[in-house]
Amino acid sequence: MSSAAGVRRLLVRDLVQLATPRGTAAPLRGVALGDVEVLEDAYVLCSDSKVEAVGRMRELPPLDGDVEEVDGRGLCAVPGLVDCHTHACFAGDRVEEFALRAGGATYEELHAAGGGIMATVNATRAAGAAALAEVVRTHRAWMLRAGTTTFESKSGYGLDRETEVASLQAIADAGGVPTWLGAHAVPPEFADADAYLDFALTEVLPAAAPLAEAADVFLERGAFDTTQARRYLEACAAAGLQLRLHGDQFTEQGAVGLAIELGARSIDHLEATGDDGVAALGQSGVAAVLLPASALFLGRPMPPARALVDAGAAVALATDFNPGSAFCESLPLVCSLAATQLKLSPAEALSACTVNAAHVLGRSDRIGRLAPGYAADLVLLDAPDWRYLAYHLGGRVVERVVVGGVPAELP
Repeated sequence: MSSAAGVRRLLVRDLVQLATPRGTAAPLRGVALGDVEVLEDAYVLCSDSKVEAVGRMRELPPLDGDVEEVDGRGLCAVPGLVDCHTHACFAGDRVEEFALRAGGATYEELHAAGGGIMATVNATRAAGAAALAEVVRTHRAWMLRAGTTTFESKSGYGLDRETEVASLQAIADAGGVPTWLGAHAVPPEFADADAYLDFALTEVLPAAAPLAEAADVFLERGAFDTTQARRYLEACAAAGLQLRLHGDQFTEQGAVGLAIELGARSIDHLEATGDDGVAALGQSGVAAVLLPASALFLGRPMPPARALVDAGAAVALATDFNPGSAFCESLPLVCSLAATQLKLSPAEALSACTVNAAHVLGRSDRIGRLAPGYAADLVLLDAPDWRYLAYHLGGRVVERVVVGGVPAELP
């Protein structure tokens, strides 16, 4: 550290490549989604928690004062990855359910039999606040190891006041972006969805709103219908929360229209979205967050990513990390699925899990790009080409991670 100025400076030098979404606009749509600037033989200079400069090594000026250096030889740099849809606060596991599904049971059948979401609710309620805080820290470390420097996480595995508040607090304390998924499922102590929403909006929302940045609802057959979702989301918007929806995961139930009507920040899943929904999202300000790991895990059709991009929709990628339908914390794996299953290019995948995911979280002005003034969050890939991020299927491609200008200790 420079003793004169008191500013910590970090130079990542001699990179094989540096790749970053071009420009400053967000969200990126259409052809702009795949417009990635690539610099060969590059450097990144960080000053405290922000990027000071990027460029080619031959353009690096002499640096005064103390500068910590990271040797980037053989490595490529991309922006810190942004996971805008996870369920990282949960206790227990659903490995038995996983085995049953492998034997032929469907997700809907498991849910109807008392498995699914409610199995995790029971374990999470029993865990207590301290255990939930520890598990979120653990999951956050897993995500960091995979290159995720910013993560969102939802509550929704408590569905009571105490556990929902503890979940949101645990997410915030671990550095995550908290979303109140108060309408995830109907717990058994309530007669129906309307009775549960009476409780959630009266008893939980006032405590959740100061902790959360957004609210989310599972709009699906067997969960909450359009009328109930509108009631929940309108109340959350009145409390100052951004709006998000789980929609069109298994069936089309009007989620796309509701998201557009209410000006939601995003609608997530879209595995069942048809042509009309694609066209509507292409003309809207609602981001489409695609979760291919979930579709793969459940054996479901993949969301219509190519059609959405071509229609002009703002497309983001996320893991959907959760114990039941996507036990996966790796955005590099999601990028591989985006390229092989969703027919996105590696460049489109990179933008979708950096700047566009940052847009979903309301942070695209400060994260998601390697450019002066943005957060000094970067991922160093052990690869001769940055596209190994998607190309190396399931491999340990992430070598180092820098968060806020500080090299992170990876598990």
